[in-house]
Amino acid sequence: MFKGFEDRNVVLPSGLSIRVRSAGKGPPILLLHGYPQTSACWREVAPKLVSAGFTVIAPDLRGYGGSDKPPSSPNHLTYSKRLMAQDQVELMHLLGYERFHLAGHDRGGRVAHRLALDHPAAVDRIAVLDIAPTATMYANTDRAFATGYYHWFFLIQPAPLPETLIGADPDFYLRSKLAAWGKSGIEVFSEEALAEYCESFRDPACLSATCEDYRAAATIDLVHDEADSDLRIEAPLLALWGTKGLVGRLYDVVSTWQEKAVHVVGKGLPVGHFLPKEAPNETAEAMIGFFSESRY
Repeated sequence: MFKGFEDRNVVLPSGLSIRVRSAGKGPPILLLHGYPQTSACWREVAPKLVSAGFTVIAPDLRGYGGSDKPPSSPNHLTYSKRLMAQDQVELMHLLGYERFHLAGHDRGGRVAHRLALDHPAAVDRIAVLDIAPTATMYANTDRAFATGYYHWFFLIQPAPLPETLIGADPDFYLRSKLAAWGKSGIEVFSEEALAEYCESFRDPACLSATCEDYRAAATIDLVHDEADSDLRIEAPLLALWGTKGLVGRLYDVVSTWQEKAVHVVGKGLPVGHFLPKEAPNETAEAMIGFFSESRY
C-alpha cells in the first residue's frame, strides 16, 4: 500500500517491537493513527508529505496492527497515553530524530497530546485531527456525545465483556464502525486497508489491547491530565476536524485547544471523522502548509 516506503519492525529499549512505515528525506513528521485502524490510515497522505520534502514515519501504536500487544496491568498503565507516547519518542530517537513534527488522528491525537506535554523539547509542531481533549470530552458528556461515541463507554467495561462481543464477529464490528464514523461510506476505504484492519482485529490480543487503550483513557489518563491541568502545549498546534462529524458539531474545536496549547490555528473540512481517507488532499495540504512554516 505504501510504494517506496520501508516497512519494518523496530525493537525499542523497553523490548517492545513497533511496526513502522517510513520514507522520504527532509524534516521528520511522525504520523500516529487512530482506532480501529493502523498506520495504513495514512496511505494517501503520507506520499504527499514525502513529495513535499518531508521524511514520514508512520508506526502502528502499541496494541495495534503489526506492533506488540503486551498484557495490560490492573491500573491500565500499560496502555496509558504516557507510555504509548514514550514508545514513539524512543522510536524516533532510534531512527536518529531528537526533534520532529507530530500529527495524530483520533487515538493517535491523544497520544500526540500527551507526547507534546511530556516531551516538549522533542516536538517542533503538532497537528491533531478530529479530536477535542479527552478530559474535555468526558467532562461535557451528554446524550449526543454518548450516542455518537457509545464505544467510549462500551470498550471500558471490564474484560472480557467487550472483547468477547467484538470477537464473535470482528469483521462486522470493524466495518460497522468505519462506515458509521465517516460520511463517505465504507467504499472510501481500500480493500487492502480493510484487510489489514480486519486481520488485526481477528487477533484476541489486539481486541484486549485496544479495549485497554480506552480503559486507560477513562482512568489513568485522566489522572495524568488532572495533574497537568495547568500545563499547555508549547509547540504551535494545528487542529483539523470534519464539519460533518461529531467533534465538529459538538465543540468549538479551536477554542477547546486554546485551553490546552499556547499557539493554535484550525480548520474544518467538509467530511466526517476520517480526514486522512475522506479528504486526503485537503488534509495533506493543510499539514504541509503548517509544517512548512517551521524554522526546522
